[in-house]
Amino acid sequence: MAKLVEKVYGEALFELAIEEGRTKELLNEATEIRQALSDNPDFEKLMLNPAVPGEEKEKILAAVWQERIGSEIFGTMRLLLKKEHYKQLPLVLDYFIARVKDAEKIGIAYVTTAVALSEAQCAKVEKRLLETTAYQSVEMHYEVDPALIGGMVIRIGDRVVDSSIRTKLENISRQLYQIKLQ
Repeated sequence: MAKLVEKVYGEALFELAIEEGRTKELLNEATEIRQALSDNPDFEKLMLNPAVPGEEKEKILAAVWQERIGSEIFGTMRLLLKKEHYKQLPLVLDYFIARVKDAEKIGIAYVTTAVALSEAQCAKVEKRLLETTAYQSVEMHYEVDPALIGGMVIRIGDRVVDSSIRTKLENISRQLYQIKLQ
């Protein structure tokens, strides 16, 4: 059910953004709201608390967001609250953000390396990703994991390119175990 709610509301918001020509503006608003919700888990607890009446929740929602965001996203938030699907708000926003980024050809790449990369190396990785994908821009997220030993792992969407030394050693180890000695 949650997947359906996320897709229905997220897709409706996306279509509205396209229709009004405000995809980038609404993307920024959705990203801001998503970050604020992540930073303030107590707000979500308050909004999901069954002891707080719906009218009170609507007043709280209006006091916090109505003047800060456009009517499209605020209306979606109010509708989710009224239909008792407010718990799915983060998923709806995530769906919308992903849908807009996909339409705008913005990729999200997660790069894990054994040691931190220099700015020049980061620029080189980003340039290579732009050359080998259909994206016009890429949001880069870097992480260091010394367990990789060397090399890097790049994840974009459901695609993973693993050129780490750890994986290569694991593959060699598996192959050695499969050799039957006579």
